[in-house]
Amino acid sequence: MGRTEFVALLAMMLSAVAFSIDAMLPALPMIGAELSPLRPESAPLIVSTFLLGMGIGTFFTGPLSDAFGRKRVILVASILFIAGAAIVWISQSLEMVLVGRVLQGLGASGPRVISNAIVRDRFAGRQMAQILSVIMMIFVLVPAVAPLLGSAIMAVAGWRGIFGAFIAFATIYSVWMMLRLPETLPIERRRPMRLGLMRHAAVEVLSHPVARLSILALMFISAMLFLTIMLVQPIYDTVYDRADEFPYWFFFIALAAGSASLLNALLVVRFGMWRLVTTALVVQIVLSGLFVILDLGSGIYGFYFFVFWLTSIFFQTGLSFGNLNALALEHMGHIAGMAASVIGAISTVGAVAISGPIGAMFNGHEGMLVTSVLCLAAASFLCMRRMARYANSAEVA
Repeated sequence: MGRTEFVALLAMMLSAVAFSIDAMLPALPMIGAELSPLRPESAPLIVSTFLLGMGIGTFFTGPLSDAFGRKRVILVASILFIAGAAIVWISQSLEMVLVGRVLQGLGASGPRVISNAIVRDRFAGRQMAQILSVIMMIFVLVPAVAPLLGSAIMAVAGWRGIFGAFIAFATIYSVWMMLRLPETLPIERRRPMRLGLMRHAAVEVLSHPVARLSILALMFISAMLFLTIMLVQPIYDTVYDRADEFPYWFFFIALAAGSASLLNALLVVRFGMWRLVTTALVVQIVLSGLFVILDLGSGIYGFYFFVFWLTSIFFQTGLSFGNLNALALEHMGHIAGMAASVIGAISTVGAVAISGPIGAMFNGHEGMLVTSVLCLAAASFLCMRRMARYANSAEVA
């Protein structure tokens, strides 16, 4: 498998997460009205339960792939993903939808975690960061088309048709992987799945200062992204009365922001991972601070200022995710699967724990989201500054 096909396959597997979230956003009001007419505001739980299932699954998929190989575990995870989508497809209650979404999240955790481990199996250092950045570029572009695709599917087959698309998507990348991707973890490098070994590997990851600080920074940035995804559709609807336009604006926002990962792939070899992430966070802090202080979200041009600020969130994510994962994994090649699980699990579950309660307090004003993002960006920046003592070493070069 050549590098182009390798990147395309891993990007598709990783994009299952973004596709499973963003394609659902236009359908949330319809699902809430049909399955929970007395409490339609419960529909966003469809997003958070998926993230919760993904976070829980992340704890196990990495160690399983270290013990049994990458491809086998991804295949089993894909079957879980398809089963979860099928449950939602036939559900007649919101509760059953949430059960299916948890199962779907568990399945999505396999490609999400193991994709990073597969990259680490084949590459290291700045080359690894470059590959991850290209993959992340495609990953960030998926939200551009997912809401539009979800709306188009709904127009033809209703909201349940979206879950049929999820089944087809997972089937395609699973077959592609089994036919074309060689196993990247040979038998002699596999680690038995024992509790003691798992605990030792987790301690090793969390004991390394660069890995630990990268995980914390990734958690805060993930919380920013999750909170934005949870609230962007309600803000378009209740604050700006533009719910019908949401898929189209989201398309242009994600498309513009997707260039960040391409830019990162071009710059990371020259400037290094730590410097790019830190710079992106400083810009985000400045933009969010100005938005809050000047109350840019109100007035005749408030919506356009909000769209610009929203674009900056996705742009900053494209400059951060690949680099932080590369920083955290750099010295964990011998336990790449377990390390990817620890990184993904802590950052995802922590981000859900942060973003969920904040999202539940949405007060119908965009300022709450911007202020929350400002605080989370500042927290992530502090993690990067603490990492600065390693700035002159190969660890964060």
